[in-house]
Amino acid sequence: MTDGAELRRRAQEFLAAYPPDGTERAEFLKARFDAGLAWVHYPEGLGGLGAPRSLQAVVDAELEAAGAPDNDPRRIGIGLGMAAPTILRFGTEEQKRSFLRPLWVGDEVWCQLFSEPGAGSDLAALGTRAVRDGDTWVVNGQKVWTSGAHAARWAILIARTDPEVPKHRGITYFVCDMTDPGVEVRPLRQITGEAEFNEVFLTDVTIPDAHRLGEIGDGWKVAQTTLMNERVSIGGARIPREGGMIGPVVEAWRERPELRTHDLHQRLLKLWVEAEVARLTGERLRQQLVAGQPGPEGSGMKLGFARLNQEISGLEVELLGEEGLLYEDWTMRRPEKVDFVGRDAGYRYLRAKGNSIEGGTSEVLLNIVAERVLGLPSEPRTDKDVAWKDLAR
Repeated sequence: MTDGAELRRRAQEFLAAYPPDGTERAEFLKARFDAGLAWVHYPEGLGGLGAPRSLQAVVDAELEAAGAPDNDPRRIGIGLGMAAPTILRFGTEEQKRSFLRPLWVGDEVWCQLFSEPGAGSDLAALGTRAVRDGDTWVVNGQKVWTSGAHAARWAILIARTDPEVPKHRGITYFVCDMTDPGVEVRPLRQITGEAEFNEVFLTDVTIPDAHRLGEIGDGWKVAQTTLMNERVSIGGARIPREGGMIGPVVEAWRERPELRTHDLHQRLLKLWVEAEVARLTGERLRQQLVAGQPGPEGSGMKLGFARLNQEISGLEVELLGEEGLLYEDWTMRRPEKVDFVGRDAGYRYLRAKGNSIEGGTSEVLLNIVAERVLGLPSEPRTDKDVAWKDLAR
C-alpha cells in the first residue's frame, strides 16, 4: 500500500459506503478507523494500512472535500500526539487493540502524568513511587501541570520503581486509569483565569502489570518517545500560510489601516517571514518523520513555536492599542481544549506565556539542541551515577 491513487480510491469507496451527511459522527469515525484510514502509516487492524506517513494527506484531502467529520484533534491531542505513538512502539498487541481505537475516535481522552512539584525540568528526579504487589502496582505521589486531567479517562504515567539505582534507571512507564478512586484531580487556575491545567494526587492507586509499557526500569527510554513526539505535536503541527497566531494580526493589519505605523509594519514583516519559515520547517520535519521516529529536531521546532507565539501576541496587543488591553472573560472554567485563534488578543498574549514552559522549558530544550543536534559537550552531571535515594532533595 504505497500508491496515492489506490489510497484515493479507497477513500472514495469508503465515502460511498459511509456518506458524511447520512452517517452519525461516531459511526463514521469508528468505520474510518476500521477501514485503515485513521492514520495510514499504522499497521493494518490498528487504524492504518502500513502505508507511508506522507500519504495521510491524500486521505485527509478526500474526506475534507466531502465534508467528513474529524475526531476533534485539539481535544484529544495528548492521546494522538503522545500516547498513541508510545503505545504503538512499546505496547503489547493486547494494549494496542484495547487502547488505540477508542483513543483515535475520541471516546477516551488521555492526559500525561509526568511532571512533579520537585521534578519538572529535571524530570528524571521524579519521586512518585510504584511498588509491585503480585500482578499489580500500587502508586503514590503527586503530579502537576497536567493538561486535561479533569476530562481524561486514561493517563500515561512514569513512576519510580527502584530507588536504589541512578535516577534515569529506576523508572517504569504505566497506563493509569483516571477513574481509580485513589486519583484526585485539583484545578490549577492560570493567568488567563481558566484552569486547563491540574495537579493530580495518587493515593494507593492500583495499576495492573498488564498496563505497564515497556520493561521494568525502562521507563525513561519509553518516555523519550513520548517527549519527542510531544515536541513535534506542539511545535510542528500542520497549518496553512498565515495560520496560527500570525493570522489574527495580519487580518487586523489589513482591515484596520488606522492602526498602522512604520515601526509596527517592520516588526510585522519580520514576524510574518519567521512564521512562514517555521511553517515550512515544520513541513520538512513531518516529511522526515516518514523515515522513522522523531528526533531532537522537534525540540528546535518547539523552541521556535514558543518564541514566535510570544512575540506575535505581544505585537498584536501593541497594534490594537487600548483595545488590546481588554479581556473578554475571566470566569473560572475548566476547558477541554485550548483555542488561541478563537479568543481575543488579551487571551492570546497571556496564554502564550506558557508556551515556553509546557512541553519542555525553553532552557531545557536549548540544552537538547546544543548537545544532540549541534554536538556540543554535555553539561557536567554530578548525579549521573548516584542512586536516586541518595540524591539531595
